[in-house]
Amino acid sequence: MTGVPDYLEAWMTRQRWYAGKSRTPKLEVIGGFGLADPSGTAVIRVYLVLDHARHPALYQVPLTERSEPLPNAESALVASFDVETGHRYIYDGPHDPAFAEALLRLVLDGGEAHETDGPAGGNSGGPLVARGHHAAYSAPVQFLSSRVLAGEQSNSSIIFQTATADGTPSTPIICKLFRALHNGDNPDVTLTEALGAAGSTVAPRSIGHVTGLWTDSGMPDGIASGHLAFAQEFLPGVEDAWRVAVRAAEVAEDFTDRARALGVTTAEMHEALHSALPSRATTPSDIATTVASMRYRFELAAAEVPGLAEYRPALEAIYRESAASPWPALQRIHGDFHLGQVLAVPGRGWVVLDFEGEPMRPMSERSLPDIPLRDVAGMLRSFDYVAGSFALAHPGESAAAWASACRRAFLDGYIERSGLDLRAHRAVLDAFEIDKALYEALYEARNRPGWLAIPTAAIARLIERSTSP
Repeated sequence: MTGVPDYLEAWMTRQRWYAGKSRTPKLEVIGGFGLADPSGTAVIRVYLVLDHARHPALYQVPLTERSEPLPNAESALVASFDVETGHRYIYDGPHDPAFAEALLRLVLDGGEAHETDGPAGGNSGGPLVARGHHAAYSAPVQFLSSRVLAGEQSNSSIIFQTATADGTPSTPIICKLFRALHNGDNPDVTLTEALGAAGSTVAPRSIGHVTGLWTDSGMPDGIASGHLAFAQEFLPGVEDAWRVAVRAAEVAEDFTDRARALGVTTAEMHEALHSALPSRATTPSDIATTVASMRYRFELAAAEVPGLAEYRPALEAIYRESAASPWPALQRIHGDFHLGQVLAVPGRGWVVLDFEGEPMRPMSERSLPDIPLRDVAGMLRSFDYVAGSFALAHPGESAAAWASACRRAFLDGYIERSGLDLRAHRAVLDAFEIDKALYEALYEARNRPGWLAIPTAAIARLIERSTSP
């Protein structure tokens, strides 16, 4: 285990995926592995860097080293310096085609990468730290080019243009490199692959993934394991449902048919996950634990948004009613479901992305069975946010009726496809939707005070409806 070079620490702490910006970093390299550059022009090394500041966090940091500058990659330059053998240029790996192709080959070929003594790639006979797993992409492909998707927060996604063996362009691939690593399976990988194995097309087709091992003193055997990267089909030139819905609301375009179809897709997703992965009946203990977490969320929100305190008696009644109502079975769900997580794909319909779950929850919790009504509530809140953003952009105007019609249509589609009468679980659904709105209120109070009225108005509306005769 070694310290981190000054240039790497200075660069890491400026990256969007680095979560410790408010603390003094205490970085340590706890391992890593090398990959062979198919072109032979770069040295590729993937570092596993542990930050000991406050709550320990582990980061995956791929770097490439070159003796000549990489064209058009100034923004990806980590450092440059002179050594006895000449000038050296260090780049952020995802932006270097050498690393991108090596990563793709690791996934598609199902290869292995071992810990090495130096920065060069290859198998030194050391402990296995990375292995590619080929999921569904059977045809051999040629690497043509790569680019990094802009704007991501916690991961780095690489878009690959590929061709078949005879040079025919093939379906683009997107490979998500997980920057923050966690022990255990990443639900984005396991759920997407489970949906594909079940024959569902509600998620992009899985291509493969990379798993890794690293030292962790908190584990019984001192070794942790988890996903390092995940590749799936890339759907270019499409919009997410948020943009489509916002555009429709702007011109008061009827969106109910598409909202109903989204309800059908959501039910199909839940049905496929239920059949592919373990589920179980919800116990009184599960209900008590979930409702207790809702009460805790309310207290957190009320402490920062004092106006919410007046709803405590009404909310307590809602929580009691939901606890006494029938709950559907626990199963794997999306966990962070909203319009921004769905793509509108011509000829295919709605396609769901990003199954990592709610970012604020520990990875271990995101991999547990949950209530599918949590996803339903998340999408209902998303339609409400479309109307709220419209009102902010157009003072004096309202899209509340538009959102209400979309919410009803979404529920109708879900009920039609699932056969689950959500009305029998209405008290539970209301409790989950209010809980989501409390989460939003806490977020907006801390980050976007100008948007706070969106969740607080929803909380008032939901409480009024739930407590009306």
